[in-house]
Amino acid sequence: MTKKYYKVAEHLFAVDANEEIFLQMENYNPFAVNGVDSISESDVAFSLSVECGACVEYIEETRQDDEGQIIICGHTAENQSTFEFILYGVSAGILLCSLDYKTATIYFAEEKFKGLNKFAINNAIMVLYALATAKFGTALFHAAVVTYRERGYLFLGKSGTGKSTHARLWLRYNEGSQLLNDDNPVVRFFENGSIAKVYGSPWSGKTPCYKNQEVLIGGFVLLEQAPYNKISRLRGVSAYAALLPSISGKRWDKVIADGLHYTENALASHVPVWYLECLPDEAAAKICCEAIT
Repeated sequence: MTKKYYKVAEHLFAVDANEEIFLQMENYNPFAVNGVDSISESDVAFSLSVECGACVEYIEETRQDDEGQIIICGHTAENQSTFEFILYGVSAGILLCSLDYKTATIYFAEEKFKGLNKFAINNAIMVLYALATAKFGTALFHAAVVTYRERGYLFLGKSGTGKSTHARLWLRYNEGSQLLNDDNPVVRFFENGSIAKVYGSPWSGKTPCYKNQEVLIGGFVLLEQAPYNKISRLRGVSAYAALLPSISGKRWDKVIADGLHYTENALASHVPVWYLECLPDEAAAKICCEAIT
């Protein structure tokens, strides 16, 4: 077993696994940390170990089903959080977390399903990252984000709303735009200076875009399909409500819920939030860009 360190949005974490697993983690390579001899365990947000074959019994609390990818959230008799990752009806693995989410183990499924290891390790790290960093002004967003004139703009909305499509329209029609992440960027709010940054991450959905970059946030845009193009500014509770569904987290855990509420409230108060009713066309990208930049 080998321990390797990674840093995403300035949060350091460790993964303890064999080389076969690390070969399946190529999307984490841009975030790898060198010079590990100087790292103290107190600097690590969380550590994940990889094991095979163990059976973890748990009580189901809730589940999320997204196009055949199911995450079942539960807890053990000792009240440790568990997450089972299922792909098209087959269990890929179960994540068992410590009470404070500082340490966790992912138990892979049977050897015959080892082709699902990449799916399991990727989801395990993403879930653990969201939980372990929630109290540090950090949120993992379900969004597409582009950079434009040294600012980052996040496109929010339900699955199928057109976040990726709108990002591609920006890349095509708003010169100077670049894709930072297409599915799960990380956002951090820093109370000292009241600034918000968006970071690339190892998790970018179906688009391989794993950039270890950061930029100040210029705004959030909540998208909704419509037979016309219209954009308006959201404020106060409306801005807060627009951000809420796009942020991952275990909200029935008080510590995590409090951390996310702080981050959401700070973002809604300090970063412009917009509502774009739009068609998937050039005019939508132009109107949006002109309004929010």
